Amino acid sequence: MSVYTTVERDALAQWLAPLPVGTVLDYSPIAAGIQNSNYFVTTTEGRWVLTLFERIDPADLAFYLGLQAHLSARGIPCPNPVGTSGTYWRALAGKPAALFNCLPGASLTQVEPTHCRHLGKVLAQIHLAGADYPDPQPNPCGATWRASTGRRLASLLSADERSRVLAELEFQSAQDFTRLPRGIVHADLFRDNTLWLNDALTGVLDFYFAGEDALLFDIAVVANDWCADDASLHALLTGYQEVRGLTTAERAAWPAMRRAAALRFWLLRLEAREHPRAGSVVTIKDPDEFGSLLDHLRLAGSDLPG
Repeated sequence: MSVYTTVERDALAQWLAPLPVGTVLDYSPIAAGIQNSNYFVTTTEGRWVLTLFERIDPADLAFYLGLQAHLSARGIPCPNPVGTSGTYWRALAGKPAALFNCLPGASLTQVEPTHCRHLGKVLAQIHLAGADYPDPQPNPCGATWRASTGRRLASLLSADERSRVLAELEFQSAQDFTRLPRGIVHADLFRDNTLWLNDALTGVLDFYFAGEDALLFDIAVVANDWCADDASLHALLTGYQEVRGLTTAERAAWPAMRRAAALRFWLLRLEAREHPRAGSVVTIKDPDEFGSLLDHLRLAGSDLPG
């Protein structure tokens, strides 16, 4: 949720006019994340979040915004886009933009196993709720993206990074995930993409990496960010399986899938480091966090507990 595009107040007021949200009173940029420009907007009818999509093809927005509306209607606590005339986005400051209800809560400062168990249940609910969403797009950072991005970045990296990336790409190319259950995955459900209020999960944010993939990939993404110990991982998996049980094939694929999830975010952050983007408020995240995690997972094996 960095800010790359500046929005003028008059332009915002004009853009808001067709929507049933009242008139603008105040707005301010949100400095977090790395992909889109985001603002808090206060109007006479309440508080909202405005997102300007910096890199997403407008042709893909119907999927992402429609998915959030679909999940919200099924009780998933995610932002619900405010539509007009059958569409959820219009151009603002030269970028496609959408307005969402502002969910209560804040990101966690400390994660406990009880949070992981609750999150696991909601993640499984997302997987089930998205099962009947029509014409899902593939995961934009799936296996094909990881292979092509890793090879493209290799020449820009240090010798150590290059050898580790290429070694992991070779390992992943030998994996067969075709027998795993598939569906729509969030693919970016980090701690800063959730909101909590009194230990209750009140918001699942940022669906702009969502797409069809192995459901296990989504669990691995969450585990890599949320679960610093076995107790948290056990809680996450327990909560998930209260809603949807894991298959034998998923259990067998777990160590390799955790590595695939770590590789995906290591590559994303390496790409952001090597190809920085200009913006008025920009967050650059440390690639080494996931490079080190991948090294740990490679050595540990990381079997699925329970």
